[in-house]
Amino acid sequence: MKVKDLLEKLKKFGGRRAIAVGDRSTSYDQIHTMSKDWLRGLRERGVPEGATVALIGDYGPESVAALFALMENNNIVVPVTPDSASQEDMFIRVAEVEWRVELSGADVNISETGNASAHPLYGELRKQGHPGLVLFSSGSTGEPKAALHDICRILKRYNKPGKAFRTLVFLQMDHIGGINTLFYTLANGGMIVIPASRSPEEVARAIEFHRVELLPTSPTFLNLLLLSGAYQGYALDSLKLITYGTEPMPASTLERLSEVLPHVRLKQTYGLSETGIMKSKSRDDRTTWMKVGGEGFETKIVNGRLWIKSEAAMLGYLNRPSPFDKDGFFDTGDIVVQDGEWIKVLCRESEIINVGGNKVFPTEIENVISSMEEVEDVLVYGEPNPLTGNSITAIIKPSGEIALNDLKNRVRIYCRDRLERFKIPTRIKLAQGDLHSARFKKARQLRN
Repeated sequence: MKVKDLLEKLKKFGGRRAIAVGDRSTSYDQIHTMSKDWLRGLRERGVPEGATVALIGDYGPESVAALFALMENNNIVVPVTPDSASQEDMFIRVAEVEWRVELSGADVNISETGNASAHPLYGELRKQGHPGLVLFSSGSTGEPKAALHDICRILKRYNKPGKAFRTLVFLQMDHIGGINTLFYTLANGGMIVIPASRSPEEVARAIEFHRVELLPTSPTFLNLLLLSGAYQGYALDSLKLITYGTEPMPASTLERLSEVLPHVRLKQTYGLSETGIMKSKSRDDRTTWMKVGGEGFETKIVNGRLWIKSEAAMLGYLNRPSPFDKDGFFDTGDIVVQDGEWIKVLCRESEIINVGGNKVFPTEIENVISSMEEVEDVLVYGEPNPLTGNSITAIIKPSGEIALNDLKNRVRIYCRDRLERFKIPTRIKLAQGDLHSARFKKARQLRN
């Protein structure tokens, strides 16, 4: 699909509601008109085709219309959302951003940065006359990787008709999952619902008010939703499907979610900034076994690691060497196990803890500890140990008031019958704040 084809689709949906914020909604007609107004404004301000442009602002009708206008102008878009605002200067430097388009409330500021944009991968896009998208990883160490996408490749997967869901947008436009939610929903005439915030209460409120049918989110947020009790204070009976991804799902969270929302289908998704979002199918609602692949994707497993070849893959990194092998496969770094055609993602290889020659998966320990009544959240990682290579540390956020020594004793007793001895944490610490990032993923870089 080309950008003009997507915009024609928007126009055909006419007065149907496209985006809802609070009690106000914007129709497809209005989004189409706003996009054309934006395109004229960009050209009047001298933003040339093919220029690299940072789109700075929160999710809303104006930012979506601006995105579509930049795409139609064949610009290379670098989304900067409130989640990534602290990294704006780095994004602009690495992506060689030439123009800034900043939305703040009703105010719009368009300005040049003085940068030159000459990366060879940009040259490939400009030669084809295609718009681009730069997405930064949420890497915990070092400079995040900048993945450059050809937007026409991404749009190709939305050629075939899908379901017109009323969808709450949780992941933002600087995330491949947020981009997928936006394009899929609007390409099929659905409605995007933007909550006032991503707190469990506001998300539940928006689901009730707009009769949301689809909630794409992360396991971390779903755990917070359960802990908050917001699912009891609001009517969530309109929900048909919850999709979750970005990180492994704790078994205890999945089990509890199935119990409190028995009418909702639960589906695990899989995708990366580098490869796009793959089609997936969960074995059932209470398991994280899934099938991945589908048209435009190939997979292989080498030494327990998942590799993906994708028609929607990025062109490459702006600040790293190409990660693709000679056949075009990308090493995800995810360790998986197989059961016939089904796979289960255990963790990233970089997260494996080597204890005395034994490989330990942090998620296995987290699954056990998180099932304790005393525990609201837990994060497990390895720390260097002169005798065993590494020892296991658990940072725990208790569900109530409890002394640290008491918590340590209860955790170790609980783990004793459920984990092998070398997997039991040797060090337990109380969390000083949340254990998740702004993207609602486990923040494994924490060392408090």
